[in-house]
Amino acid sequence: MPNIKSAKKRVLVIDKKTERNKAVKSEMRTEVKKFLALVSAGDKEGATKLFPYTCSIIDSAVSKGVIKKNTAANKKSGLAKKLNAMA
Repeated sequence: MPNIKSAKKRVLVIDKKTERNKAVKSEMRTEVKKFLALVSAGDKEGATKLFPYTCSIIDSAVSKGVIKKNTAANKKSGLAKKLNAMA
């Protein structure tokens, strides 16, 4: 444990940020799994409706600094490919 007051504060702040990042990443993964479940089930209409929401969740993770911009673009591109392959 740190002895210096500012170091103690940093530990508390980092713990808070870690919890927030975990929550954002967990929400993103959950939405991606829901989308992939619809794709694997062959529900094109449901997947088409869920795709914009899933992309917005991924974009919000980028804006909060949880994932990088290129990672998000890669994820969204992969989801779009799977959606378009259903046609």
